[in-house]
Amino acid sequence: MKKITIFLLCFYSNLLSAQNTMGAVSIAPDVFDGYTLFTAHTKTYLLNNCGALINEWDSEYLPGNAVYLLPNGNLLRAGQVDDDSSNITFGGQGGIVELFDWDGQLLWSKRYNSNSIRQHHDVFPMPNGNILILAATVITNQEAIDLGRDPSKLTEGRLYNERIFEIEPVGTDAANVVWEWNIQDHLVQDFDAQKSNFGNVAMSPKKLDVNFLNAGNGASNWLHFNSIQYDETLDQIVISSRNLSEIYIIDHSISTIEAATTAGDFLYRWGNPQAYRQGLASDRKLFGQHSPYYIQEGLEDAGKLMLYNNGNGRTPLYSEVLILDPPTTAPGVYDYSPNTAFGPIAADYSYADLSATPSPFYSGILSSAQRLPNGNILVCEGINGEIFEINANDELVWKYINPINTANGSPGIQGNPPPSTNLIFRAKKYAPDFPAFVGRDLTPGQALEQNPNSICNDLGIASHDFQAVEMYPNPTSGQLYIRSTHPIESIKVYSLLGALVSETRSFSKSINLSDLNAGIYICQINTGTKRVSKKIIKH
Repeated sequence: MKKITIFLLCFYSNLLSAQNTMGAVSIAPDVFDGYTLFTAHTKTYLLNNCGALINEWDSEYLPGNAVYLLPNGNLLRAGQVDDDSSNITFGGQGGIVELFDWDGQLLWSKRYNSNSIRQHHDVFPMPNGNILILAATVITNQEAIDLGRDPSKLTEGRLYNERIFEIEPVGTDAANVVWEWNIQDHLVQDFDAQKSNFGNVAMSPKKLDVNFLNAGNGASNWLHFNSIQYDETLDQIVISSRNLSEIYIIDHSISTIEAATTAGDFLYRWGNPQAYRQGLASDRKLFGQHSPYYIQEGLEDAGKLMLYNNGNGRTPLYSEVLILDPPTTAPGVYDYSPNTAFGPIAADYSYADLSATPSPFYSGILSSAQRLPNGNILVCEGINGEIFEINANDELVWKYINPINTANGSPGIQGNPPPSTNLIFRAKKYAPDFPAFVGRDLTPGQALEQNPNSICNDLGIASHDFQAVEMYPNPTSGQLYIRSTHPIESIKVYSLLGALVSETRSFSKSINLSDLNAGIYICQINTGTKRVSKKIIKH
């Protein structure tokens, strides 16, 4: 197991930093060239590595909370309905799901917001065009007792049940439910032998003990599912229960009728074996985790689970990124020995920071982690509004601090401290060859913050120009020559996303770009005291 407990916040020699207080703070050559998506207040932003705006979408609603860019360029977003339509209330509440096109036009929306049901936290776009919806429904006091809940553990007179709906969007504001899974169908208890779900909890690890509260107090929101992610290869859904500190995997290949039977029980669970009496509190691995998902084929650690382990309630408080490899006998068939805890005993990989108390890397709520195509990991430290990227050596290669005040949507001013409320639920980075970008205008705009100061040295803007500098031929098929009346100390070439792709420091007056793909780049010429940045075209 690879265990990393030192998180380097200092900028190493190849890291470019503009001493910014928000927005894009730092960048290194081995950052992954991509576009980062996140929601703040009512807007969703797509940014390049320089922190420049590529596209934005505006909704009437605050986040509710997930957002996804689809391959066709549409945006799927959950919103928070702030009215009296529902008395189902807890952190992460939503109520409406929206679909926008690339240009921000609302194509479709559907409310799931009443006193009996409320969408919350997550949605997920299925490959077939359908959408998975995570929704809370109400179990009354009597219904909870009929399910075997100990009445002394019903402190609020009802429970929030968790359901997953797969819907097919219809028209502009309707949907057909084509599949459903309900946690209520998969409960076990040994409190009341007169109830139909009475059984041996320790010997029923694929069901959920309705009386396990994880040191909770019996509040309505006893489960607090905060994530649903779908893996197309396995046709399975990964679920996260923040309050029980467990992740679950269920089968999506079965019918709705089968999903209500034992076929819909957990295929796998991990994080807190005391929940099914196969461990002690000391065996607990997860603490309020978020965003577990299967790493896709073609990426490093493909087929393993990655998640953000918040560390909420752990002493000392610290967060970590985990990668774990569930033991299997075949793809999607999980190896389990009766009367034991689900494996593995420990994660394959852990990224944390225990260099100080309190930990510099800690977010008790929100957050996510994503494996990138070049092997880097994108981390969203949600409570602090920070998105950063680490390379294979766990070195910081990019950092972005959300400059948007999520309480009112106003941008902060560069040089000032970032807004005190700038949280982000989740961030996701998309590769430049993602289908959504084909044929789109990806010209970088301004940064989100006021008085911006680009860490990419205002790429494409010769604000620090000096006279008598020529770059030729432009366009070029390979060799680019520089004519200057000033001595040249270095020539650097950046992609439009801000990554350093070529460099020479030998006082040369030319640079060979033959290995670069065709496209537009920024060439930066540096003398001892001045620099100029100009666009070049590589054939």
